[in-house]
Amino acid sequence: MNITLNGEAFECNNDTTIQSLVEQQKLVGKRIAIEVNLEVVPRSQYNTCQLQEGDKVEIVHAIGGG
Repeated sequence: MNITLNGEAFECNNDTTIQSLVEQQKLVGKRIAIEVNLEVVPRSQYNTCQLQEGDKVEIVHAIGGG
């Protein structure tokens, strides 16, 4: 299945969840926020949020500073 990940075409399995995408991208434990089709997905829903053909996914990294 094809999705758009951070503005670029990305191919993934048909059963890909947000959690499995986070694992594929080696972002487990990182401070990130994820948006699917312009809606923020709460971390508590990463395991149940199933991606669909054509979804637009944005992953944003939180950067601390002072």
